[in-house]
Amino acid sequence: MLHDASSPVGGNPAGDVTIVEFFDYNCGYCKRVAPTVKALLKSDPNVRVVYKEFAILGPPSVLAAKAALAAQRQGKYVPFHEALMSSGRATGSTIAALARNLGMDYGKLLKDMEDPAIGKTLQRTYRLASLLGINGTPAFVIGDQVVPGAIGADAMARMVSAERAKLKSAPARK
Repeated sequence: MLHDASSPVGGNPAGDVTIVEFFDYNCGYCKRVAPTVKALLKSDPNVRVVYKEFAILGPPSVLAAKAALAAQRQGKYVPFHEALMSSGRATGSTIAALARNLGMDYGKLLKDMEDPAIGKTLQRTYRLASLLGINGTPAFVIGDQVVPGAIGADAMARMVSAERAKLKSAPARK
């Protein structure tokens, strides 16, 4: 879950606390919590986010998730993710416009979206969510806590601080 090479990472890749975020680009609550996550990453340079594309709201969501994962192959995952989160409904035309605005190779994006490896990444995310009891978006995993719903900035910061304190007090691994 924390170190799947196919899962995009934001924030500090070497951060001491990892937040795993399950989201859908067409989820209104996900869009509302996106600025909270972005602000936390800006205010706490030691947080790492693992993004889990949990496209559960229909075919347009799957299309958007595939596009975002394909954007990763052009080194544009985070800006593409943030643009999708701040846009209206994620559709094919939205994806095309955002890709062009970010200077991406749209033909390559379309080709990469059809790569079976991207479909397998989505399937692994669905299985992981099921194992964790996650059936809606957004959902966060911070340490050993699974937190469903759009949590507020203060609660998220407290959870990160608590996890950081727990990590500091844990015995060193050999």
